[in-house]
Amino acid sequence: MIDIHCHILPAIDDGASNEEDSLAMLKVAVDEGIRTIVATPHHNRKYSNDQQKILTKVAELNELIAAKDLPIKVIPGQEIRIYGELLLDYENNKLVTIGNTSRYMLIEFSSNHVPHYAERLLYDMELHGLKPIIVHPERNAEIMENPDKLYQLVQKGALTQVTACSVTGYFGKKIQKFTHQLIEANLTHVIASDAHNTTGRGFKMRQTFAEIEAKYGMDYVYYFQENAQRIVDNQTIYPDQPEEVRKKKFLGIF
Repeated sequence: MIDIHCHILPAIDDGASNEEDSLAMLKVAVDEGIRTIVATPHHNRKYSNDQQKILTKVAELNELIAAKDLPIKVIPGQEIRIYGELLLDYENNKLVTIGNTSRYMLIEFSSNHVPHYAERLLYDMELHGLKPIIVHPERNAEIMENPDKLYQLVQKGALTQVTACSVTGYFGKKIQKFTHQLIEANLTHVIASDAHNTTGRGFKMRQTFAEIEAKYGMDYVYYFQENAQRIVDNQTIYPDQPEEVRKKKFLGIF
């Protein structure tokens, strides 16, 4: 199993506080069946994690993994809060794609809204050979209120990643319901943990895929897991046709 979104690097953001925390997370990940983790520290106004810092931390963590003989590897990535100078900083080697060699880049919106320039910037990213993956859209208040905003972005080529804990209800029933609506409308393409620790923000990947299998069947499990593999291998993803999220009928009326 591959986890493309995890805050496992020590002392770099609000994830693992130190190497002991990172090691504890790695052991849980191994128990969950995860064999590749993309380390994706925040890059935003609060946490300025540039390319070189991330590559150094990833190398150090892989040395720890080798010393402990754990059957897992960590590759570099970055969770980038969308901002106007993103492409300029990418060209100046400040930003990290998944593996630092692929076309795939994790893009985060704030929890409350979608910037007015998001559609244009995501389009410009594609012109520069980048494929944006919008992370945890199911927890964005504006997208929850108006899912058509996400539909328009996906229709124009963006990918999305939902969080395992959203699927299983750890963030509440409202987010869980909306997450399943995104899955059913083909508005998400990969599931990741977004794990920050081993307690309140853990992995939950095994449980999540068990629930997806029970609700939707193994085809969905294979789809999400194959997409994760394609992302880390820098291969093209072939998404299903997106649909608009429709409100459930009540008394026969939408």
